[in-house]
Amino acid sequence: MKKIAIYGKGGIGKSTTTSNISAALSEKGYKVMQIGCDPKSDSTKTLMHGRKIPTVLDQMKEKGENIELEDLVFEASNGVLCVEAGGPTPGIGCAGRGIITAFEKLEDLGAYEKFKPDIVFYDVLGDVVCGGFAMPIRGGYADKVFIVTSGEMMAMYAASNIVSAINNFGKRGYAKYGGLILNSRNVENEVGLVSKLAEETNGSIISILPRDGIVQQAEDQNRTVIESFPKADMANCYRELAEQVINRL
Repeated sequence: MKKIAIYGKGGIGKSTTTSNISAALSEKGYKVMQIGCDPKSDSTKTLMHGRKIPTVLDQMKEKGENIELEDLVFEASNGVLCVEAGGPTPGIGCAGRGIITAFEKLEDLGAYEKFKPDIVFYDVLGDVVCGGFAMPIRGGYADKVFIVTSGEMMAMYAASNIVSAINNFGKRGYAKYGGLILNSRNVENEVGLVSKLAEETNGSIISILPRDGIVQQAEDQNRTVIESFPKADMANCYRELAEQVINRL
């Protein structure tokens, strides 16, 4: 089982990218589990065709000791196993702590042993790399961390902070930095800016995803590009990215 964390600034297209990678690998016969680690709980929405699945935290509150794996793990039509960690009521509690609790519950119930995924993706909000949001890096959960960014200043700032966190925890034998995924926003000299960031972080750009309206079309249908437009150039871009991710493990 290989475990991969995908980080990135909120709104950068991290969940869209992760879901399309999951769909592409499932298409190739891999058994994939995707765990959303964002309080918005919408990481797996396109995989589940618009269905917002119950979160681990909500199910724990509702079912208590009677909770079972079937309450937490939902299989998409393409076979991807979907989980949403969830978060606290806005303004009450710590979202990072919620991620820790969700991870611990999945382990307690033997999720990985039962479903035996080949690949687990943790889709993690990267605006704040603290506590629970750093769990995939520091808790020994992920083997590799990939960061989705654009050439926009705040996206690159977040990416740089994430790399700093990886380097700090990496000294203890935790997750390693896998590289940058450039999700293009058509910023002037975007490739040059992100290439410089890659150099400064001792990494590389593993894939450049073009800005393509077909991504939004697929999301309007509550589908991944891989499912809605399997023959589109953009679908092949995601397939190539999936190959790059696998090759770097």
